[in-house]
Parts: sequence; structure tokens; C-alpha cells
Amino acid sequence: MPGEKQTAVKYYVGVDVGSASVRAALVDSFGTVVAHAEQPIQIWEPRPDHYEQSSADIWAACCSVTKEVVRGVDARQIRGLGFDATCSLVVVDKQLQPLAVNSEGQNHRNVIMWMDHRAASQVQRINATQHRVLNYVGGAMSVEMQPPKLLWIKENLPESWEKVGYFFDLPDFLSWKATGVTARSLCTVVCKWTYTSDRGWDDSFWKMIGLEDLVKDKYEKIGNHVLSPGEAVGKGLTPDAAKDLGLPEGIAVAASLIDAHAGGLGVIGADVKGHNLPCENQSITSRVAMICGTSSCHMGVSETPIFVPGVWGPYFSAMVPGLWLNEGGQSATGKLIDHVVRGHVAFPELEAKAEASAHSIYTYLNSHLDLIKKSLPVGFLTVDLHVWPDFHGNRSPLTDLTLKGMVVGLTLSRGLDELALIYLATIQAIALGTRHILEAMQAAGHEITTLFLCGGLSKNPLFVQMHADITGKPVVLSKEVESVLVGAAILGACASGDFASIQEAMAKMGKIGKVVQPNHEHKRFYDKKYEVFLKLVEHQREYRSIMNS
Repeated sequence: MPGEKQTAVKYYVGVDVGSASVRAALVDSFGTVVAHAEQPIQIWEPRPDHYEQSSADIWAACCSVTKEVVRGVDARQIRGLGFDATCSLVVVDKQLQPLAVNSEGQNHRNVIMWMDHRAASQVQRINATQHRVLNYVGGAMSVEMQPPKLLWIKENLPESWEKVGYFFDLPDFLSWKATGVTARSLCTVVCKWTYTSDRGWDDSFWKMIGLEDLVKDKYEKIGNHVLSPGEAVGKGLTPDAAKDLGLPEGIAVAASLIDAHAGGLGVIGADVKGHNLPCENQSITSRVAMICGTSSCHMGVSETPIFVPGVWGPYFSAMVPGLWLNEGGQSATGKLIDHVVRGHVAFPELEAKAEASAHSIYTYLNSHLDLIKKSLPVGFLTVDLHVWPDFHGNRSPLTDLTLKGMVVGLTLSRGLDELALIYLATIQAIALGTRHILEAMQAAGHEITTLFLCGGLSKNPLFVQMHADITGKPVVLSKEVESVLVGAAILGACASGDFASIQEAMAKMGKIGKVVQPNHEHKRFYDKKYEVFLKLVEHQREYRSIMNS
């Protein structure tokens, strides 16, 4: 921690609420993470495709980790606070207390998680309207967005619906808890609620889908005061929130971001001079930020709106002010890898050997692949093993939540070698899915030369190398692994007034660590893998057609 001679150093707190944990970081004005803390949060899965959380549990974790990272720091040096979170739906009643999102009436479970797919029939009906707002979500709304979830609550929990005071996107709930101000972030309402920066809410859409009650109260329940990400909210931290968080009363609190967008902010604007990258002398629009954790998001910006079928957006100023954002995504990536590895019959053997060697299970698997590859490049081991990765539906670019996962090339073998191979094939399938998304974006008008990766999966060198080799593009890793937290801190820095703009803060606080180049000698093999990859979904649709005829 800084001593007496470093009192001029300015710090910002970034808080990130992920799917399974809350993290906080103390970040200086150069983008260095000085302190970091993490605490798990609870997830309830009362039935298939239903995922719920507790806003009280989440806020308590935010308070705990924030207190931990600022312990021992001179409060005068802490200048601002920024939040990011998953785009989960938080419901509170008219007394501002948690309100049940379940038929059991469990009020503490008042959050429908982003990955909850309960509103499948509602989103189908919404998409059947072909309303003009759908043009800004790739032509079809995702079940992971908020309108179908709101409609589900109205149709299935009428008592809760009548008691609702506010519906918040989780990032906005956090800024409200910190400031007492119900303002929403442009990021959340544009990306997940159909708001547009030029027209605002579209009354005809809400009336058409059966949610006209939201229009009647002038959108009070879902937000009629919208701020740009990084803009200061209200008068800063309230006395109660300051006590809860262990921070000074009144420090600047920023309008928040969705977690993936915070990750994008933390990496996409970094200075790349001297790294021999194709994007060095190109606009930021040549970059895609890929935030890869439980799920993955692919964030690309453009100076003019680009409409990409199956890819969300274009959203104006939703991440970088003044630029349009397109957002591709994969609903299950880290979660899929865990599912495949932990569900394999050889997992107990892997776990024991990894523990004995004092390595993580994934570091051990990567080493095991190096042992069994012999003279082949590691990636070539899957010549006869292919995976279609949509075990939780396809978000982009096919926008089909009914798609299922596929594995082709299984044998009767049950050992550690086979587990390592299916692990490798799954990682390759995720990278092939990224290529599928990038090709859709490029076909629509994006000119992408470089990938910027952050999030938990970016710590896995095999995951990173496969993305470089399969997309044929260099991958940039940030100096700070916790780029999402740096992105949240950038918001706090902007709210404090210490930087003139988001862009200035991005350039000064985002730092490059490592560059991973693609191995172009492997291009022919991965082109063939990609051809097989696309055939898999064709076959799935063909057999479905046969079974449904």
C-alpha cells in the first residue's frame, strides 16, 4: 500500500458482478490493479432453464470486496467508483424491497439471471411481430434480453407484476444502491431493453407485445432518466452506501456498464505502438474485444451503423461514446468447457493428478495434450473429433436458442487421453464459433484485423492460441488480466472528472501485455475444420426436419 511519499496517486474502485462471484479492484490512474478481492454469490436453479439470484446477496458481496480492497488506503486518494454487472433482471416492489421472480414466492430470489431461458415462448411471440426495434438486435431478440422476461413475469406471476416498483438491469441496480438515483445507463437500456439514443422508448413496441402498462406510467418502472456510461450519477455516494462500502461519502459514482462492455472498455482502446500489429495505424474500428468467461461476447465498433444479421446492435454510444457497437456472443463457453470436462468419466483421475502436481485441471490438461501429440501440432489431434458448441442454444450469428450441442467422432475409450481430446475439440469449437461471428460481421461491413481478449478464459494459453490459429488474426492480451475491473474503474475515473473523456481514460489505463500470433502453416487444417463445423449445424437442422415431418 502507498506510503507518505505517494499521496499524489489517485485511485479508482471498480466493482464487477459476474455470474458466480463479485470482484472489486483498486486501480490507479495508469491502469494498474493495486488490490483485488473476490467473493462468491449464490445461484438458484429451481427448474431447467430457470436461474435466479438475490440482489441482497449481491450487494452484500459488493460491500465486502470493496471494503477489502480499500483497507489501509487514504480515503482522500480514492476519487471514483464504477460498477459493471451481468445483464440480469432485478425486481423490487413499491417499498423498494426484493420481489419474487418465482412461483414459490421467495422474495429474496428477485433476480432473473441473464442466462435464464424461461421466456422462450415470449421471445418467439415478440420476434413474430417483426417490429422495427428488432432491427437493432440483429433482426431477432434474444431470450436473454429483458422484454421477454418482463412479459413472462406479467403472464406467470400476476401478483408480483402488480406489486412492482422498479425493474432494473443489474448494473443500474448497483448505481441506484450506491446513489439512491434511479437513472439508467445508456448501455443497459440500449443493449437489453430496446431504447434508442435518438428516439428513446418506442411506445408502439411495448403496446404490441402486451406491456402497455409500462407506457402508461411514462416508463417510470424501467427508466425515464438515462445517462451515458461514465457520467456522474446524482451527488455521488450516499451516507448509507458509503458506510456499507467503506468509502467516503459523496465520492463520484459512474453510470454503469454491462460486464462484457466494461471488459471491452478495458482493452479495446489500448495503445499498441511497437507491437507490430496490423491495427497499429488503423482506427479502433479494426479491433474486436472478446470478453470470455462463463459466456463470451464479441464487441466491435464502427463510425456508422452496421446492421449484422444475427449480431446485436448497432447500438450508438453503448460502450465507446460516439461510436456504434455490434455485439456477437456465445451463451456458454467457460461453462461449456467445465461441463464437458467435469462430466467425463475420467474427471476424478484428472482431478487427482492435477492436485498431485499442484496445477489447475486445465494447466494439467494442456500439459497432457503436449505429451500425447507426438510430432503433430496439438490442434491436429482432433482430425476425427468435432464439436458443435451450442449446448445452450446459439446467440450469434444464427440466433437459434433451440440448437443443441453435438459431438462427432466418439469411441469406446474412457481414459485421460480421451478427456484431453474432447477438451481440445470443445475449445476449438468455441474458436470456430468466434470465426463464424467474425465472418458475419465482416460480411456486413466491419473490417477486423486484430482480436483483444480478456476474461477468465484468456488466462488459458491453449484457448488463446486456438483463437489466433482458427481466426487467422493476432490476439492481444492486456497487461492486467482483470480487464473488466479496469473497465469499471475507468468509469469511476471519468465520473471523478480526472479524465476529459472515456477515450482518454481508455488509452491511459488500458495496457497491452502479450501478443499471440496465428500459426499460418496450420491454416489449411483449420479451414477444413471450419468446413466440417458448418456441416454439423446443417445436419442438425436436416435431422430435425426429418423428425418433425
